[in-house]
Amino acid sequence: MRNTEFARLERDWGIVLMAQDWMPDAFKRNFQVAIDAQPTLAVGPGSSGVPAIYTTFIDPEVIRVLQAPNEGANILGERKEGDWTTQTAMFTVVENTGEVSSYGDQNNNGQSDANATFPQRQSYLYQTHIEYGELEEARMANAKLNWVSEKQMSAAATLSKFQDYTYHNGVSGLQNYGLLNDPALSAALSPATKAAGGVTWITAGGLINATANEVYADIQALFNKLVAQTMGRVKRKDALTLAMSPGSDVAMTATNSFGITVGDMLAKSFPNLKVKTSPRYATAAGNVVQLIADKFDGHDTGFCAFNEKSRDHAIVQTGSAWRQKKTAGTWGAIIRYPVAIAQMLGV
Repeated sequence: MRNTEFARLERDWGIVLMAQDWMPDAFKRNFQVAIDAQPTLAVGPGSSGVPAIYTTFIDPEVIRVLQAPNEGANILGERKEGDWTTQTAMFTVVENTGEVSSYGDQNNNGQSDANATFPQRQSYLYQTHIEYGELEEARMANAKLNWVSEKQMSAAATLSKFQDYTYHNGVSGLQNYGLLNDPALSAALSPATKAAGGVTWITAGGLINATANEVYADIQALFNKLVAQTMGRVKRKDALTLAMSPGSDVAMTATNSFGITVGDMLAKSFPNLKVKTSPRYATAAGNVVQLIADKFDGHDTGFCAFNEKSRDHAIVQTGSAWRQKKTAGTWGAIIRYPVAIAQMLGV
């Protein structure tokens, strides 16, 4: 735009484009000077876009990492025995004994008696701690997490996980045994050799290795042993529990040539049988299967026991942080009638 045009704007329209007052008069109406160098509006570094946090969506639902389920109490039942001060549990076992002899008016042979024993179990107390600080809690609150509650849940899960371990395996070094290693249990049977080779129901690759009839025959062998151990006190229609690993349970879906699964055959032959699974039945020595009579002579065959489920101790404050101890106690699995359990190793 030339100087004459600026002058016309001032004359016809009253529009005056003035330079700053501090400029010399010779330059105030020299509009060429006014526009010969356009200043930039940006004084900082070039824009790199919107910060990523402003375009990030945080799902309010917390996704939790799940661990193997605790199934010991589900298989055998659970109850409280004593309290956390109790170190030893004693059980009374009475066996009726006797013999007869030929009758004679003067004969004194033949004698009946009773034999009493008092087996014991030892409890085991165990603990864990949680710690949290003011700054830690405040930062997690910014992420919409109740961090103290999360740590409380972690402690409860830790205690429960170990409790389930003892229900299956007991505690080494104590008279504290589990469902899988009670020394009074009878020796485990070995599975029959399968037509496809080996003795397992499932291959290492997860395929069913045994036919439906072969799997059913192994379970029949377990029931046969259970009947022999109990001298026929356990009947086919009694309440029974077939416990195994989730992997072994896949074999229950094996189908024979008539389209009937192992589960179908078991339901027909043992109308009150329940199949329950626990990952702990997959042991280093092989998969274990147990056939358990829920009751023997009208009494529970066994139960999982604890003396303290979860005890919260005092919260200790140290400056700007807190610490709390959690305690629980276990007796392992109390098996009253080992003869009412038959087991097989290596399926």
